[in-house]
Amino acid sequence: MIAGYVFLSICAFVLVYFLVAFILSRWGVDKEPQTRQEVTMYILTNGVHTDLVVPVKHELFDWNKFINYQHTKGKDSTHNWVAFGWGDKGFYLETPTWADLKVSTAFKAATGLSNSAIHATFYKDMQESADCKRIQISVQQYNRLIKFIKTRFDLDAKGKPIHIQTNANYGLNDAFYEAKGSYNLFYTCNTWANNGLKASGQKASIWTPFYQGIFYQYQ
Repeated sequence: MIAGYVFLSICAFVLVYFLVAFILSRWGVDKEPQTRQEVTMYILTNGVHTDLVVPVKHELFDWNKFINYQHTKGKDSTHNWVAFGWGDKGFYLETPTWADLKVSTAFKAATGLSNSAIHATFYKDMQESADCKRIQISVQQYNRLIKFIKTRFDLDAKGKPIHIQTNANYGLNDAFYEAKGSYNLFYTCNTWANNGLKASGQKASIWTPFYQGIFYQYQ
């Protein structure tokens, strides 16, 4: 009897969670009106995560002086763009495919019991597509986005991002860093990216745990 109530309660929670996520992800926040189009950024998804993509070098900030392309396997300094994603450290480092997902990893991620990480990926060029949307923002908005991204990094005693030494890199041009905060069902990698768009005055969902909510606003 108790097991039945528990099962029904779980089913009800899942149903309500997805229903609320659907409604709030399609309920949009408008971008700030009458702002200059001075800086190009992108939103990028791999079908699970959403990354915020910004210029590696700009007069406002040089990301190579904060993170370091030397932390990547390729050590290529010629890239023009860097994509930032925030998420659960266990998912990033221990789950290269869904087949590798462990129950313990999923449980810790869902409940906020694990640590988080920032995934930085360098790109030479960005190509617009259904999975990659270009956004034009003002200098003031980009300043706010820089602050939003930087404040999520966990820093060492010298104020530098803490590079995670790992062989779990996705390719030759990415690196992982220790991050602040904990991933959970209500604050996911996509929630973080959505909040980054809000912080920089761009179109966003009221709330979304999934990438579809973000990209719905940019159809």
